[in-house]
Amino acid sequence: MQTKFSCTYWGSEHLSPSKFITNIAAAGFEGAELFLTPPDTTTDAFLLAIETIRKQNPDFYFITLQLPFPKEDKVAAHVKVMEANFTNLAALNPLFINSHTGRDYFSFDDNCRIIDAAMNFAAKNGVRILHETHRGRFSFHAASLLPYLDKFPQMELVGDFSHFCTVSESMLEGQEDIISRIIPQVSHIHARLGFEQGPQVNDPKAPEWQAHLEKFLYWWQQIITTKKAAGQSLFTISPEFGPIPYMPTAPYTQQPLSNQWDNNVFMMEYLRASLS
Repeated sequence: MQTKFSCTYWGSEHLSPSKFITNIAAAGFEGAELFLTPPDTTTDAFLLAIETIRKQNPDFYFITLQLPFPKEDKVAAHVKVMEANFTNLAALNPLFINSHTGRDYFSFDDNCRIIDAAMNFAAKNGVRILHETHRGRFSFHAASLLPYLDKFPQMELVGDFSHFCTVSESMLEGQEDIISRIIPQVSHIHARLGFEQGPQVNDPKAPEWQAHLEKFLYWWQQIITTKKAAGQSLFTISPEFGPIPYMPTAPYTQQPLSNQWDNNVFMMEYLRASLS
């Protein structure tokens, strides 16, 4: 199985689409993860930059991100905005759409209505839609995610386990059976180190986070091993250390405690060397 790495545009908005795509390709990333809101000039610029880079690397891919922002946060409004976003993003022909789906305060039945709408859209339009495990969404908590997976066994997830750690204030000790049920549904990894009190450590290279790095590597390796055993030919990973306020800062000066770009390049290189 081939493993490829994509870079998030989150935190690099000061760069033009062309400069960003050129930079990440030069650093060794094989794809990009982008929050796009077509129709707009930024989307057009990214499509042009990707078309250009594909002249050198025809397999360069991109992932799009779907976040619904309805004016009235009711289920019907959520579905309406989500489906409109899917329509606009599917037209761009991404590798898949990463969806921030539902709300943690919606009922199980209401979140199921939203998930069902997303899965119906995917089936009717021939586009893959993955649902990110994320605070504030239906997928915010490991154990409470399981009933959704039982109801939608074909659901694909973007696995960002940092959120599970933060929500449970743990490194998921005692939840091994729960995580083992989630792992087969993970089709893309957001490779960021969270910890018991937050979704992002200050510097993944720092020795005080070594145990956390090894724990996340253990989970990620389990995902890769599971996909290999299932005969999957390609798996994608996006190192996703974010900018301020995800990035911890020094008091008063608000200076970041490490460099976001360096963290994401480190994670790509570390995983290339460590995953088997």
